[in-house]
Parts: sequence; structure tokens; C-alpha cells
Amino acid sequence: MAIFKYNGYDVHYIVDGDINSDKNKIILLNGIMMSTRSWEMFKKPFSKDNTLIRFDMFDQGDTSKLNYNYTLDLQVELLKALLEYLNIEKINLVGISYGASVALKFTVKYQSFIEKLFLANAVSKTSDWLRAIGNGWNEVAKSRNGEAYYNITIPYIYSPLFYMNKIDWMNKRKELLIPIFSDPNFLDAMSRLTISSENHDVNKDLYNITVPTMIISSEQDFLTPMEDQKFISERIKDSELVIIPNCGHASMYEKPELFVALVLGFINSGNYKYVI
Repeated sequence: MAIFKYNGYDVHYIVDGDINSDKNKIILLNGIMMSTRSWEMFKKPFSKDNTLIRFDMFDQGDTSKLNYNYTLDLQVELLKALLEYLNIEKINLVGISYGASVALKFTVKYQSFIEKLFLANAVSKTSDWLRAIGNGWNEVAKSRNGEAYYNITIPYIYSPLFYMNKIDWMNKRKELLIPIFSDPNFLDAMSRLTISSENHDVNKDLYNITVPTMIISSEQDFLTPMEDQKFISERIKDSELVIIPNCGHASMYEKPELFVALVLGFINSGNYKYVI
């Protein structure tokens, strides 16, 4: 486990591949409940022909937990510090959900670092509707009832068909997650993460993003609906929007083969322009 210090805090990161090679460098930004371990099954395909970097943002995984509220700007500065620590000048940034919000804010502020941008299930602004969902999560978190927290969060992350077809897997996940969701430290961290995105809004800055961008949208995403990704795509000039049918918010888990194909096809296609 690799650690670097940022403002006195421990930040956990993992590099798969040679950081000094000339291969494309991919950085993965976790969704709100994720950690570096969440990407484990993607490690092999993503690092086969690329250098893969994973890290836990504040209040995630093995990175230090904070004791105060903050905004996404802190996660943006943390990512910049990691890039400088690793002496990386150009990256392909892949973010899903919460991580996609951080990716957007990072790109708006530090676009010179970005080779290509991949956004899955993203929003450019936290809507009143999404904020209300987060408030509901945080109210249940105060109860310290792990099963209640599971029930108000996890089912809505997946499409109904996936949930029903994978019910054995879902039940095993439930057994695994309820003890974690009963931990006050975890719940407090989740609440801080949720609060950190409450005022997220880069709508007015989307027109300034000029790097090649791919945006993934899920047909049955009940947290970040397709309209949010269409809004982003219409405002980033050099962008493509892919809509995945019969898929919920957790696109990487529901459609892992397709997710990998989209990420690698986009990042490793070079910068060719096809004129017809």
C-alpha cells in the first residue's frame, strides 16, 4: 500500500504498471461509496497496455478520514497534489458518479493536465432533487442502522432487472455491507462526502472544456438521470454521448465488459480525426 502525505493526512494510492513509461496513464476516480478495491476486477484490462493509477479521496478507503465538512474543491486539490507527487504531466481521467463530479471540476480548473476525459453517470450540477436524496441518506445515517442505510441507498443504484436477476449476488453484498454501514465512522465519512457535493455546479464552465470527452449515460439511472449527461454533452464541444440500455447508475458493475471496452477504446484510440 503506497501512501503520500497531503497537509499532514495519509493518502492511499496504487500504481499498476510503470509510472515512468510513455504509455497512456489512466487515473480512476471513485464513486461516493467506492475505494481502490472497488476497481480490482478492472485492474488487469486497464493496466495491460496502460499505466493505471487508483487512489482514495478523503473519507474513502484507506485515505485519512476528516473531522470537518468540505467541498469538492478539496478533492480537486488532492488530485493535483497526487499528480505533482508522481510527476505526471498528462492523464486520462476516468470518473464515475461522485468521481465524475470531481473530474469535471478538476478539468475546469486544471485542463492542461488532461489528455482525455471519461465521465460515467455524471452531473455538472447537484440538482435540488439529487440534494434531497443525499439529505435522506444522511438522515438515515444518523440512526446508525446499517440495514436501513443499505435499504435507502443500494437498491436505487442498480436497475430493477439487474437487481432481480442478480438477487443472490445482491444478498451477499447486503451481508457484507450491513456491518460496514453500521460503523459510525463510515457513516460520518459518507455524510461528509455527500455534503461535499451539495453545491457542485460547473454548468457555466462546460463550454470551456475542449479536451476529447466521452460521456456514459444509463437508461435506468435513478440517481443521475440521462438528462444530466445530455446536458453536459450538449455543452462540451468535443464530446460523445453513449447511452447504455437496461442499465442503472452503477454502470461499471452492471455492464463491466462494455464499460471496459468504452474506456479503453476511447483512451487508446489516439488523437486521430476521421474526415468523411
